[in-house]
Amino acid sequence: MKSLEVRVPHALEPEEVRRRLDAAVAKAHSEFAGKVGAIDAAWRTDGKLALTLEVVGMPIDSEVEVLIDELVVRLEVPGMAGLFAGKIRSGIQDRLGGLLAAAPA
Repeated sequence: MKSLEVRVPHALEPEEVRRRLDAAVAKAHSEFAGKVGAIDAAWRTDGKLALTLEVVGMPIDSEVEVLIDELVVRLEVPGMAGLFAGKIRSGIQDRLGGLLAAAPA
């Protein structure tokens, strides 16, 4: 397993960040249900979102911590997926950056 950490800045209230993350997880469930395995997400009492998904048969465990001015995403990817760490990191930055920069719904 390879550990990755990605930091994504934001200027939103923590409640709005959590709301947007919840909406993104719900959207992922509906859009990718047939393309990836299970997507499980649960907020822990410490304000961290525990997220597990399966991609191409490989489980990926991650945690998203909501801080005042940034999100910290920590994930464990299987060995072979580690070869694409740069691409994974930039994909997370692009997706979450867009999610957090968008006008409120």
